[in-house]
Amino acid sequence: MAYAFKIATAAKWLTSTTCMLMLSMDASQAIQVYKSIGAYGEVKYSQHAPQNGKNVELIEFRSDGRQNNAGEMAGKTDASQSNNTQTAEEQRVAALEARIKEQEAQANAQRCQSLRNNLTNLNVGGRIYEMDANGKRQYLDGREIELKRERVQQAIDQYCSGSTT
Repeated sequence: MAYAFKIATAAKWLTSTTCMLMLSMDASQAIQVYKSIGAYGEVKYSQHAPQNGKNVELIEFRSDGRQNNAGEMAGKTDASQSNNTQTAEEQRVAALEARIKEQEAQANAQRCQSLRNNLTNLNVGGRIYEMDANGKRQYLDGREIELKRERVQQAIDQYCSGSTT
């Protein structure tokens, strides 16, 4: 209960301090506030850069109280944090590339499954045929079946490595 009271008091102080600071600025000034995470995970705001805070972020407010665009003026002050923001076009391209990669993986999995089914049919035995150019059945002899098995197995070894379908 006392902890909740301290948080509420701190929030009121921060709001009133921020409002007073914004009112005291003229139209050409902006205020800089440092946002950091304290030793116990609490979020802290200060006009002065913290000595040992984690994830320090510099936030700038315009004279009308709105926050400046983070990409224009505000920035991370921690050197270990990099700016990983992407433009909408870069995000769209990345999404398309991911979708193409997923479709290729699905097509490859289907090819592998088809190759495995063919090898199973070749191993079962019985009469095996192929269709010729005229649409007629051409039955394979034992030697042709064995050659087909070898070619299908080579294709599986080449294209289906790492695939578990």
